[in-house]
Amino acid sequence: MKEEKVLINGLKINYKIAGEGPAILVLHGWGGSSDSWIKVINVLAQKGYKVICPDLPGFGKSVTPPSAWSLDDYLKWLVSFINYQKLNNFFILAHSFGGRITVKFATVYPERVKKIILCASSGVKPKPGLKTRIIFLISKIGNMLFSPKPLLRFKDGARNIFYVFLRNRDYVKANGTMKETIKKVLTEDLFPELDKIENKTLLIWGEKDKIVPLSYGYIFNKRIKNSELKVLPKVGHSPHLEVPEKLAEISLNFYKN
Repeated sequence: MKEEKVLINGLKINYKIAGEGPAILVLHGWGGSSDSWIKVINVLAQKGYKVICPDLPGFGKSVTPPSAWSLDDYLKWLVSFINYQKLNNFFILAHSFGGRITVKFATVYPERVKKIILCASSGVKPKPGLKTRIIFLISKIGNMLFSPKPLLRFKDGARNIFYVFLRNRDYVKANGTMKETIKKVLTEDLFPELDKIENKTLLIWGEKDKIVPLSYGYIFNKRIKNSELKVLPKVGHSPHLEVPEKLAEISLNFYKN
């Protein structure tokens, strides 16, 4: 396995590459990096595939964008990275936030991809229940309460507490530009895009996923016409860390058949 750096759209990007054969592009989730996929990459590479896994802009050893990015900005960057790698007719294995980017890519460039695996993919907004509506009402009131200058310095801390209640740890952990980026990314609901995906798609979900619950997997499965759902018992949001060999095995079987 090699680790290389390249300038893509003005940003220095770090990526790992291993193996020879049909290409698999691995896209990690929010807060992740190529380092967290080493075990999966090694198995796939040993089975006769060329595996490429970039640290997405703002993560791992890649440079953070100078301003907050939207999902479309990540899509433009991904297209440039794919063009640099001269990838066509390749496979995608994407996790969580990487799945969100993949959904956008597949709806615009379906002809460039053979098959897609979405692992615990984010991108769909649930209809807010009573509890969520109450929390957002409280947030609006809090926004007004902390707007006066004497209280303004407490606003970010209060917002972090609010996101903890929503179990959005990614927002709390993000800093600076990436905090604004995740706010931009989360505003886009990809539910209307799912039925536009034409590629054969495998959905892999952990039964115990608390970050993107299994109920979302069923939504993806219902909306993506040519898809199947594989549920991993007793597994949470990160199969690539919890059961890397199993994830690699399932992926290989899907790509071969």
